[in-house]
Amino acid sequence: MPLGATVADQVVVLKFEQGSFEQGFTLALQVGGEGARPSAEMTGCLPSAVHLRRHYQRWQTTYERLGLPSRIKPVVDQVTNVSRLDDCLQAANVLRQSMNDWLCAAAFRPLREKLLEQLSPGDRIRILLQTDDLQLQKLPWHTWDLLERYPLTEIALAAPTYANPPTQARSVSADVRILAILGNSDGIDLSADQALLEQLPGAHIHFLDEPNRQQLNEQLWEQHWDILFFAGHSCSQGATSGTLCLNGEESLEIEDLRYALKQAVGNGLQLAILNSCDGLGLGRSLADLQIPQLVVMREPVPDPVAQEFLKYFLQSYAKGTPLYLSMREARERLQGLEQIYPCATWLPVICQNPAVVPPTWQQLSTQEPLSLEAAALRVAVPPLPKTPLLAQRVQRWRQVCLAVMKLSFLMTALVLAGRWIGLLQFPEFWALDRLLQLRPLEPPDSRLLVITVSEAEIQAQGEDSRRSSISDSTLSQLLATLALAQPRVIGLDVYRDFPVRVDQPRLSQQLLETSALVGVCKNIDTSSDPTGIAPPPEIPMNRMGFSDFIADPDGVLRRQLLYLTPEPASPCTTPYAFSSLLAFHYLAHLKIQPTFTAQNQLKLGSFTFPTLRPHRGGYHNVDTNGIQIPLNYRALQSPQNIAPQVTLTQVLKGQIEPSRIKDKIVMIGVVAGSSSDDWGTPYGLGSKVPGVFLQAQMTSQLLSSALDGRPSLDTWPLWGDAVWIFCWSTVCGTWSWRWLEGRTRVIAGITTFAALIGSCLVLLVQGLWLPLIPTVIACVATTLMVAYSRTLKQTASIGT
Repeated sequence: MPLGATVADQVVVLKFEQGSFEQGFTLALQVGGEGARPSAEMTGCLPSAVHLRRHYQRWQTTYERLGLPSRIKPVVDQVTNVSRLDDCLQAANVLRQSMNDWLCAAAFRPLREKLLEQLSPGDRIRILLQTDDLQLQKLPWHTWDLLERYPLTEIALAAPTYANPPTQARSVSADVRILAILGNSDGIDLSADQALLEQLPGAHIHFLDEPNRQQLNEQLWEQHWDILFFAGHSCSQGATSGTLCLNGEESLEIEDLRYALKQAVGNGLQLAILNSCDGLGLGRSLADLQIPQLVVMREPVPDPVAQEFLKYFLQSYAKGTPLYLSMREARERLQGLEQIYPCATWLPVICQNPAVVPPTWQQLSTQEPLSLEAAALRVAVPPLPKTPLLAQRVQRWRQVCLAVMKLSFLMTALVLAGRWIGLLQFPEFWALDRLLQLRPLEPPDSRLLVITVSEAEIQAQGEDSRRSSISDSTLSQLLATLALAQPRVIGLDVYRDFPVRVDQPRLSQQLLETSALVGVCKNIDTSSDPTGIAPPPEIPMNRMGFSDFIADPDGVLRRQLLYLTPEPASPCTTPYAFSSLLAFHYLAHLKIQPTFTAQNQLKLGSFTFPTLRPHRGGYHNVDTNGIQIPLNYRALQSPQNIAPQVTLTQVLKGQIEPSRIKDKIVMIGVVAGSSSDDWGTPYGLGSKVPGVFLQAQMTSQLLSSALDGRPSLDTWPLWGDAVWIFCWSTVCGTWSWRWLEGRTRVIAGITTFAALIGSCLVLLVQGLWLPLIPTVIACVATTLMVAYSRTLKQTASIGT
C-alpha cells in the first residue's frame, strides 16, 4: 500500500440511540466516504434480546473458569481440563449464533439491506458502533456474518458523544515517538513486548520501567508523543473506569492522569495501546479525554496472546497497513492460538473518536507535509536519549537484592542468637517430630523378632514372678526352646540383679554358656536412680549392655546412646549400650567389626555414624556426653511395628515355627504397664512405647545403616544452618518486595513455605535434619521488615 493512502473507502456508523436488551433498541445508520457527508442514512430497531445477554454471561463465566484471570499462565498450566475448554467453546458458539440470529431479525432487515446496497466487497470499511451500553460493547461484533462478505472491514467502538481533540502541536522529529510504560510485571513476561517495540522501524521509544505516578505525569506533560503504550496488569472497575498497575506499590485510575493526558493529546498523541487485561473500562475513560484511537483487550488476556497480538499488529501497522486493517489481520492471526487459548480472536478491539481519521504509521511522523496551521504550532523537541532499560532493571534489582540481603542477614543473626541460647529448641523438636511422621512408610525389620511378656503372663508365673518379670524356671525353658531354633543373638531386656535360685542350676549354666545371650544393667542416674541396677551375676560383663535412655527435656526419646564411660561407683560397668552389643554380635557373623574414628564416631563396615555435638541441629541446652547419635526411627505407623512380634506363651507352647527364629536377633522384653518402662516418641506423647521396642528401633538403625546404607540423621555445622536460613530468608524477602499485595502475595508465600517444608522433608528422608522453624521465623520476620520498609519508603515518597 503506498504511503499516505486513504485509510478507508467507506465509514459506517451504527448508533444505538436508546433502549435495552429487555425493551429492544432503536438505531440510526449512516454510510459515507471517509471525511465526507453520509451518502445514506436511515433508522431502524432491534428487538428485545434478554437471552443474548444471558448467553454472553454464560460464555464469560466459562471463559473465566478456564483459569485465565490475567496475563499469567496458559490454560495448559492451570487446573483447567478438556471439559472446561469444551464448555467455553460451546458457550461461544451459542453466543455467536444467538447474536447473528438477533441481527437477522425482521425489524433490523432494512438496515442490513441498506448496508448490502451501499457497500462493495472490495471496499476498505470502518464500522463504528456508537453506544454507551457496556453489554453491547462486549458482544463479539466481529463474528457478525455480514462481515464475511467484506474482507477489508473492521469494527470499532465509539462513544455516542464526542468532540474534536484539541489542536495538536507536533514535534519536528522524523521518528514515531512512543512512550512505553512497562508496569507491574508480577507473574508476567514483559520482555517480549519490549523486544517487539525495539524492533519497530523509524521509531523513537522511551521506556518507563515500573514508574511511579510522578515520573509518568512528567513525561506526559513535558514531552510530545505519538503513541502511548502500556503493558502490565490492569482491570476495569464498572463501566466507566479502570485501573493501571504501575508497579508493585502504585495503581492509578485514568482520572488520576486526566490533566496530563489532555496535555499529551494537545501535544499530538494519536494512539494509545493498552496491551493488558480487561480494558473496556479504561477505553471509556480515555474516550472522555478525546484520545483519537485506543487499542484495548475486552477481557482478561493470557500473556502469550497479548504478545502475539502485539507482534502481528505492530509488524503490519509499521509496514504502512491502515490501522483498522492491521487490527483485523492481527486479530485473525490469533486464531492459531485458540486451541489452547479459546476465543483469543475476541479480545482485541479499537475504541475510536469518530471525529478523527485514523493515521497511518507514516502520517504519525512529520515526514509528510503539515497544514499551515499545524506548521505554525510546531514545537521543537530535542531527541530523547535511548533509555538503557536493561541497565535500569539490573541496577534496580541490585539495589533491591542488596536491601533484602541486609535485612535477611540481620534476621538470620537474631534467629541464630535465639537458637544458640535454646529459645527454639522445643519448636525445632516439634517440627522434627512432624516431619518424621510425614515420611514414606518403610517395612518392619525382618532381622529382628520381639518376644513380649504381658501382665497376664507375669501373673501366671506365680510367686516366683515377684523377683523378676520372668521366673527362673520360665526363663530356663525359654532359653532351651530358643537354642533349638538357633537365633543369631538373644537380647534379654529384663533386669536380673540377683543370682539364680539354687534349685535352678540349669539356668545358671545356660546364662553362663549361651554365647549368643546379651543381658542388661543400668548405670547410676543422679537425678532418678542414684544406685543403678547391677547385671545378672551369671552373665559375663562382655555380654552385658547398659539399658540407659536419654530423653529430651520434653520427655521424648530422640537420641541413641552408643557408648558411655561408666561411673566408678556404678554397678553397671559395661561401656556399651544394649542395642549396640546386639548389633555388634549380629554383624560379627558377617565379619563386620566396630571401630571408632579419631572424632569418636562409630564406624560399622563402610558406614560412619555422625555423633551429636553441642549446638548442632536443634540441640543446645542438653547433655551430649558419651557417644550419642540422633535416633532415626524407622518410618512406620507406630514404633511398636519395628519387627515381627510373638508372645512368651506362644514360644513356650511351641506355636512358633523355628524358621521365624533362626538367624534372627530375638529380643525379650516386658510390655506390661506395671514395668514403668514406657517412653515418649516423636509419634506422640499420648501413647508411650515399651522400652523393648525402642531397643529394637536402635538395634535396627545400626543394622540398617551398616548393611542397607539407610542414612542416620545428621546435621550441618552452624555455618551451614546459617547459610540455609539466610538463603530462604532472602528468597522470602525478595518475593515480598515484588509481590506486596493481593492474591499473588498469598500464592507466592504458600508456594515458598510449601517448598521449604518439602525440601526439609525430602532431605530428612535422605538423613539430613535442617532447621525448619528457625528458617520460617527468619522468613516471616524478613517479609514483615521488607513490607514495613516499603511502607515507610512509600509514605516518604508521598510526603515529598
